[in-house]
Amino acid sequence: MSYLILCDSCTDFTEDMKQDPHFAHIPLTIHIGDYDIIDDDTFDQQDFLRRIDAYPECAKSSCPAPDEYLKHFEVADDIYMVTLSSHLSGSYNSAMLAANMYMEDHPNKHIHVFDSLSASSGQTLVALKANELAGSGLSFDEVIKQTEQFIHEMGTKFVLESLETLRKNGRLSTVTATLASALNIKPVMTSNGNGEIDKVTQARGMSKAIIKMADAIKADAVDPQNHTLMIAHCNNRKRAEFVKEEILKRLSFKDVQITETGGISSLYAADGGIVVCY
Repeated sequence: MSYLILCDSCTDFTEDMKQDPHFAHIPLTIHIGDYDIIDDDTFDQQDFLRRIDAYPECAKSSCPAPDEYLKHFEVADDIYMVTLSSHLSGSYNSAMLAANMYMEDHPNKHIHVFDSLSASSGQTLVALKANELAGSGLSFDEVIKQTEQFIHEMGTKFVLESLETLRKNGRLSTVTATLASALNIKPVMTSNGNGEIDKVTQARGMSKAIIKMADAIKADAVDPQNHTLMIAHCNNRKRAEFVKEEILKRLSFKDVQITETGGISSLYAADGGIVVCY
């Protein structure tokens, strides 16, 4: 059976994924005031970061319309979709609506939507897992079962250079964000297992925060020698390499990959942000 893995554009594709016909990106849109950016292959990260830095308010994003998913459903027999955490975006609901609309007229079609309960490199790992399982010849139902299990076992950590994005989104008070900035405090965040954001720890300075993040990953990584470590960075490859080095001092992973954040991930992570999934 042929298969296709449709991913909303918060899934940060590796270079290999970009060349693999089993993967397709469905773009979200970023709104910086009246200026709209389609998060597709035309995304210019440097221009985006300049615009975000100059914009005093909170940039917004909008999820793909169901039609953006529907147009791909005839491409393959089995359709797997991977979206941003349903707690962070309406992308999951849009994908579900598209699936339900199509299956009303095609009840025998195999379509499943995975709520990644994550973002960025977490979605990348989910998509790669689904591809591995589907490519091995497992049944549609077995791919779903094992991928869903993977999602609930997957760990996510991220560290932010700046708290401005969180402040602009109303997740932090101006006083808290200003104080943290003045004291150079960097939070280490995680997914709480339900796709919502929690703080793990914090440190003064990015290097110390990365070391604390590596310690936190060591404490909760499950069977790392059989899993891939995926690191996404926003405009700071050198920092991503440092993250890789610190984690590998503590744990051995089957594979380590580093990728750049696309538009939506860059919006969440902000300049210099790092998202690690495992």
